[in-house]
Amino acid sequence: MPMTNNQNVLKWVEEMQALTKPDKVVWIDGSEEQLNALRDEAVATGEMQRLNPEKLPGCLYHRTKPNDVARVEDRTFICTSKKENAGPTNNWCDPKEMYAKLTPMYDGVMKGRTMYVIPYSMGPIGSPLAKVGVELTDSIYVVLNMDIMTRMGAQAFKNLGDESNDFVRGLHSKANVDPEGRYIVQFPEDNTIWSINSAYGGNVLLGKKCFALRIASYQGWKEGWMAEHMLILGIEKPDGDIKYVTAAFPSACGKTNLAMLIPPEGYRNKGYKVWTVGDDIAWLKQGEDGKLYAINPENGFFGVAPGTNAKSNFNALESTKKNTIFTNVAINNDDNTVWWEGLDKNPPVNATEWKGAKVNGKEYTAVIGADGKPQKLAHPNSRFTAPAENCPCISKEFNNPQGVPISAMIFGGRRAKTAPLVYQSFDWNHGVFVGSIMASETTAAAAGAVGVVRRDPMAMLPFCGYNMADYWQHWVDMGVKLGENAPKIFNVNWFRTDDEGHFIWPGFGDNMRVLDWIIQRVEGKVDAVETAIGYEPKPEDINIEGLESDGITVDVVKELLSVDVDCWKEDVKGIKEFYAKFGDKLPEEMKKQLAGLEERLG
Repeated sequence: MPMTNNQNVLKWVEEMQALTKPDKVVWIDGSEEQLNALRDEAVATGEMQRLNPEKLPGCLYHRTKPNDVARVEDRTFICTSKKENAGPTNNWCDPKEMYAKLTPMYDGVMKGRTMYVIPYSMGPIGSPLAKVGVELTDSIYVVLNMDIMTRMGAQAFKNLGDESNDFVRGLHSKANVDPEGRYIVQFPEDNTIWSINSAYGGNVLLGKKCFALRIASYQGWKEGWMAEHMLILGIEKPDGDIKYVTAAFPSACGKTNLAMLIPPEGYRNKGYKVWTVGDDIAWLKQGEDGKLYAINPENGFFGVAPGTNAKSNFNALESTKKNTIFTNVAINNDDNTVWWEGLDKNPPVNATEWKGAKVNGKEYTAVIGADGKPQKLAHPNSRFTAPAENCPCISKEFNNPQGVPISAMIFGGRRAKTAPLVYQSFDWNHGVFVGSIMASETTAAAAGAVGVVRRDPMAMLPFCGYNMADYWQHWVDMGVKLGENAPKIFNVNWFRTDDEGHFIWPGFGDNMRVLDWIIQRVEGKVDAVETAIGYEPKPEDINIEGLESDGITVDVVKELLSVDVDCWKEDVKGIKEFYAKFGDKLPEEMKKQLAGLEERLG
């Protein structure tokens, strides 16, 4: 039964029902009773499998088709009435054309299936920063994941009320999971998302990147707030004062690790703590006091499993111990638990690998692929969907409807020589420039050549729902609005290497030492050195106590902070090339900042 009197919602659901023709329609109220019935059904049909109730209580396992294991950027579209509103970094299609192409694909697609109507809130119920979405889907997997990732159910309509039309309309059908007919399409001007022929999380949990970044970034542009691909964390000092920061990193740059950081022993002994507010997305709005406040619109973590272990990310691993959904990892058949590469050094001997094949024998590498190479037991992009409340370091402000005040914003990438360990922008607009030129160098893990510089401004390249040049201008405009309340902006690089290609900085928990300097800068308690690229720490101001055994001395810190002018001049060429894509749309302020950098480099 419908759980709302909002005619905008009811009319739209009716229209989509008439199009997709499901056998029945179920409104998701979010009750445990209803969810348990759906879990039982998914297990009965073999769509999902229950895991060991003693070791992994409430946990479920799911595998997708081998053709459907990741976000599909070439099949992701931003459909705006004018092409220039999508910009050069998005795939664009005219909305009329796209609706005409997709509508026949949805016609009758849910015959013989159930349509689930999922109302959900992105952000705490009742928060002035929260937004409402309704996703229609024919997948129980989607319902159960959305229950973890969002505030789902009847309560979500509380923020919407009976009159408002401000909700995001999400239509998803797994259809035949045919990669040729796979589309993940955002219509920002219509507050609408259509996804078809995928059953993989990132393409079908429409509250995640589709709404929380692509649609929300467009909404923020129009409404004067920001939706960013940023973690949110709180740093608590021994006196109990907590400062909150956001940080944006491209994939494989340690974002989740930083979000759930455990301070080094020396810091812990003094009473420092780190609190996680969010690991992936931040919505930021100016509060009544003029400061910038952030909420995490999500309610869970959709994390990459391989490489997650007790050493690399203890808190993330702990988060997965109950009520978690695992996708495309391996199963240890001896005790019906999960395993993935990098979890430990003991792959199960009696296992089921992610595609469903039983693997027996001492060496799991006995599964040889068509290319003659040993196969992974878990897919490299296998995932866990874990409730945020499971995280040992979850912030007590996690559900605060007002959000948390942001003191600093951090950008970062993976650069072998160019970017120093940390530097601060000269001011807000220079910080926007620093974010706009964010880049990472490809590693062996990524397809293609090693060491190629990939620009990923603010880590938003695949997620910005409108023209990136307009997005940068929006950042500049937000700076004007915030004035002296604007957070300070920093850039970090944990990935400087020596001439043999080894990482110099120990990273992980020791990144706390850099956060410490950042907070001291925010508080005006420590000086900095002006360089061509920004303000840098004095080497002796980075606390390296306890790192002597890792060979970290003040001289090594000096090396980590060195600015190689030739590297930067080379980088300027790359920035110009990247900026050229935006033509006349490039904000004047970004041109000015680039010219300033060139001049300072001599």
